[in-house]
Amino acid sequence: MNNICQNIQKIKESIPEDVTLVAVSKTKPVADIQIAYDCGQRHFGENKVQELVNKQPQLPADIKWHMIGHLQRNKVKYIAEFVYLIHSVDNIKLVKEIDKQARKHDKVLNILLQIKIASEETKFGMNETLLAEIIQQYQQGIFPNIKILGLMGMATNTPDKQQVANEFATLYRLYETYRLQFPEFQYLSMGMSGDYPIAIANGSNLIRVGSAIFGARDYK
Repeated sequence: MNNICQNIQKIKESIPEDVTLVAVSKTKPVADIQIAYDCGQRHFGENKVQELVNKQPQLPADIKWHMIGHLQRNKVKYIAEFVYLIHSVDNIKLVKEIDKQARKHDKVLNILLQIKIASEETKFGMNETLLAEIIQQYQQGIFPNIKILGLMGMATNTPDKQQVANEFATLYRLYETYRLQFPEFQYLSMGMSGDYPIAIANGSNLIRVGSAIFGARDYK
């Protein structure tokens, strides 16, 4: 199991210091997460609310949990108390629900707005028009219990590296536009095990890496 530590070390040595590595632990046992934690890893990501809720109480309290998978509104209440950052906020109803649940816990929840940059229909994300609308309402103080810390996107699953690079570059330009207006914009979440070097080359400062750390997933 020591290879988990080696994998983390190898990735951290290969990426710039200002890039945050989120270890994506979906389908992986608590024991594997604890090993990564003992090696100094603090940011962990989960795709499913149920898995996140099950694992969180079994692990150290100072872990920063990232919700990176598609999030249904009726599941927000289960993670509102402890989640560090929700990446996958892709519609206005979800923004409102996160704000509502954060208010119940008397806290401000950190979110990223997910933008659709991939050509695949199966990928989630909002368009630039909706992004502008949400940002405008946010500026007006309509969502006092959320803090928008940046943007998130997923590239098309394709061997065409140029297409992937172009999609990431598009999102980076959008992120830079808003970062000039919002000093709190600090995260551009792009890149996974298969494409994070391309993502970093195109401006990502937060990568979501699972199988390159923990090995292939077992979905049984």
